[in-house]
Amino acid sequence: MSAAPAEMKENAEANAKWLDAHYDPVANLYTFSPCIALADLQGDGENKLVVGDLGTGVCSMKLKVYRGTSMMSENTLLDLPTGLVSFFMDQHEPRTPAIAVASGPFIYVYKNLRPYFKFTLPTLEVNPLEQEVWSQAKEDMIDPLSLKEMLEGIRDKADIPLSVRSLKFLMLDPQEMEAFVNVHKQQPIRRQTVITCISTLKKNMADEDAVSCLVIGTESKDVFVLDPEAFTILSQMSLPSAPTLMDVTGQFDVEFRITVACRNGNIYVLRRESPKPKYCIELSSHPVGLVRVGKNVVVGCAQETLQGYTQKGKKLWTVYLPAAITAMGLMDHHSRGFQAVLVGLASSEVHLYRDKNLVSTIKTPDVVTSICFGRYGREEGTLIMTTKGGGLMVKILKRTAVFEDRDMAPGPPLAQSIRLNVPKKTKLYVDQTMRERENAVAMHRTFQMDLSRLRLAVARAYVKALESSLTPMSSSLAEPLKMNAVVQGLGPSFKLTLNIQNTAACRPVMNLAVSFLYDETLYSMRSAFFQIPLLVPGLNYPIDTFVECLSDKGISDIIKVFVLREGKSAPLLTAHINMPVSEGLALN
Repeated sequence: MSAAPAEMKENAEANAKWLDAHYDPVANLYTFSPCIALADLQGDGENKLVVGDLGTGVCSMKLKVYRGTSMMSENTLLDLPTGLVSFFMDQHEPRTPAIAVASGPFIYVYKNLRPYFKFTLPTLEVNPLEQEVWSQAKEDMIDPLSLKEMLEGIRDKADIPLSVRSLKFLMLDPQEMEAFVNVHKQQPIRRQTVITCISTLKKNMADEDAVSCLVIGTESKDVFVLDPEAFTILSQMSLPSAPTLMDVTGQFDVEFRITVACRNGNIYVLRRESPKPKYCIELSSHPVGLVRVGKNVVVGCAQETLQGYTQKGKKLWTVYLPAAITAMGLMDHHSRGFQAVLVGLASSEVHLYRDKNLVSTIKTPDVVTSICFGRYGREEGTLIMTTKGGGLMVKILKRTAVFEDRDMAPGPPLAQSIRLNVPKKTKLYVDQTMRERENAVAMHRTFQMDLSRLRLAVARAYVKALESSLTPMSSSLAEPLKMNAVVQGLGPSFKLTLNIQNTAACRPVMNLAVSFLYDETLYSMRSAFFQIPLLVPGLNYPIDTFVECLSDKGISDIIKVFVLREGKSAPLLTAHINMPVSEGLALN
């Protein structure tokens, strides 16, 4: 019964921050976050929603543009889109951005909602053995079955992978091979890679409408930076694995940083004039989302965790999520100076995290597959989401909305991550450092000598305490006891008084006994074992007994006292009593 009010409270908090502007459950949009963007395509001051629709996955792939709640145009795509970005490719007036759609080995560029240019990735090196085998097939020197055996041998041993034509041929049934060879044997072999992710990089200015380069990651483990006007390759960098997610910051002509999540479960950082990665972040599971917030990188992992890292790869925090991540996006509200990470979950929720703190939760009618936040139309704070069932949701951030940090994640407090204001080095500090460097050996020897003297003094004090048994204390926390002993008399009869005290706060101690251990040739006692009454906390209990000295040689010995729990052999408390020398002889 208590879960329902809590859920209603969360919904009320979410409704207090967001307005439900539009929801169409049958919009027939099937896409993910890299294939959705907001851009002012017509230069009229109103941003449009551009979506790369996956269709059925085989057909009906389209580039759709929405204005408000209605679709204003669509273009057919020849292959599945893997990414979509808007960018300014020139300085011409009017200043309208272009749309680049990555699909297969091509980038389709649209200007003014019309096809403008198609860029094709450079072809890869073809395996010479594969080329030789297909040349023999072209001359009818080998049959299809022999061709299959030779291609399988090349596939298993060669360093250069086979082309798509050979891979398709190896997948065919024996009765289909001859027809496939007759169709393709006259055509030259080409090995083409495909684009896996795409982003943009400012050319030489940081303005919002500055000219930007295209940055693309490919299945062949390469990252290309393309010139925005001539579409030539300005820079090529290689990675240990195929990239899947990408975040780019900086300027190409000055300094830039490309953060890439790869298929091997690692994140690499590429920098200017560095053909190989500068830093590497090893994750415990594969990344499913990558968002840059300020100078930090937030990574969503397949193990239902959200992790924060510095741009050099140092781990900052980890948040454990209640469900798997389905979409991630950046919430950057420029007018408020507010940045956070939007995380869509498989539990039909969208969580808003600022660092590791959950600041808002949005309930959705279906699982969210893509998230985009920004200016839509003329409204600054608009959240656009598409769902697994093909729906489209639009929410608007209220102007009165306030996000408060709620530290819901276990770990150190938020204040611990604030850097201390360490003062600058003073002249005294520098002089002291120089002195320590010059006299390091002598200072170490002096420290070791003082440490040895301290240990010797502690050992002597401990031995002295054991010999005199001054006010022994119980070592058991369950039975906190304190005892001291007093010897009275000149001999041969001595009165031995034990003062026992219960040092507990409020709990009495019972079922205790006292036992004495002594040399029976020197001393005799009326009773060497007797019980202790119940000990009330804080009170001192004196227990008296008498000791008779049996020796006339003027010698003395130690009497050991043990306080035990009835039925237990291990003593709770031990004391050593040094008996004085007797002045007379006991009369027998």
